Amino acid sequence: QVQLVESGGGVVQPGGSLRLSCAASRDIFRINTMAWYRQAPGLQRELVARISNIGTINYGNSMKGRVTISRDSAKNTMSLEMNNLEPEDTAVYYCNAVVIGNPPYWGQGTQVTVSS
Repeated sequence: QVQLVESGGGVVQPGGSLRLSCAASRDIFRINTMAWYRQAPGLQRELVARISNIGTINYGNSMKGRVTISRDSAKNTMSLEMNNLEPEDTAVYYCNAVVIGNPPYWGQGTQVTVSS
């Protein structure tokens, strides 16, 4: 069982930056992959970025070049640095964790609103 708690969401102006964090309740080295997804109203949840426990990183197309994902095994956290945010980035951002042999784990989500 893995509990995930996101933080760092909020309201930011277009062109601004935010850093999201996800705290896991267990040693993230034993979590195969961790990821950030987002879901805007009326749209499907989509991948923003994924990082494996050996450091392999994949970025979704929607924010590629504007986000950086990282994980800190010592603190059992994963972070997402988001830059040059656009109104279209407004969504609920979810932390995800995959441990092979188990269903995926999800956090409760954190709202990001990009508005002037």
